[in-house]
Amino acid sequence: MKILIDSWINGASIPSKFAFGKIPAEGRFALAENVNPAIAWRDAPAGTKSFAIICHDPDVPSSGEDVNQESRAVSANLPRVDFFHWVLINISADVTSIAEGADSSAVTPKGKTPGQQAHGLTGINSYTDWFSGDPDMSGNYGGYDGPCPPWNDSIMHHYHFTVFALNTNDLKLSGPFTGADVLSAIEGHVLAKAEHVGTYSMNRDCQVI
Repeated sequence: MKILIDSWINGASIPSKFAFGKIPAEGRFALAENVNPAIAWRDAPAGTKSFAIICHDPDVPSSGEDVNQESRAVSANLPRVDFFHWVLINISADVTSIAEGADSSAVTPKGKTPGQQAHGLTGINSYTDWFSGDPDMSGNYGGYDGPCPPWNDSIMHHYHFTVFALNTNDLKLSGPFTGADVLSAIEGHVLAKAEHVGTYSMNRDCQVI
């Protein structure tokens, strides 16, 4: 099975159009366009009954103590954890693409409502946890929300867009289900998968690796 994302070469930098945050002309942070990239896939195996899409960043700091703090840097040696940016399941087997902007076309304070969409069923991404307790931004963040790594992180972040071909047409998930819920639910159902990776950083002060 193959995945097709034409907006950047596999392994290259993600354009800020597809990010939640970007480096402004002055200062540390500005909201970006937050558009989901066009994504397509082909050559799914026989027996495929549905698809699922997950985008995750495995490079997120396990501690927020130094995150986005002036005169500090998030150490490259800090253990890292997964952050889910897109959680989408029960995509019909006859669907082989999602258009640019179909799942997100801007930053939505308090999040886009998760649930049934024309192209599948969206869960919640990890911005739900990140903004918890913020009176202006807290809520359930459904669908796609793009990269926004700490502007003082010492490492480059990697974003893994993965399409899974599944032997079931319904993962039996509902409500505000998470990326971790999906990874658990697809165990034993994956016929094939394909991945496209992009990198992103908001650190203008040091050489990231």
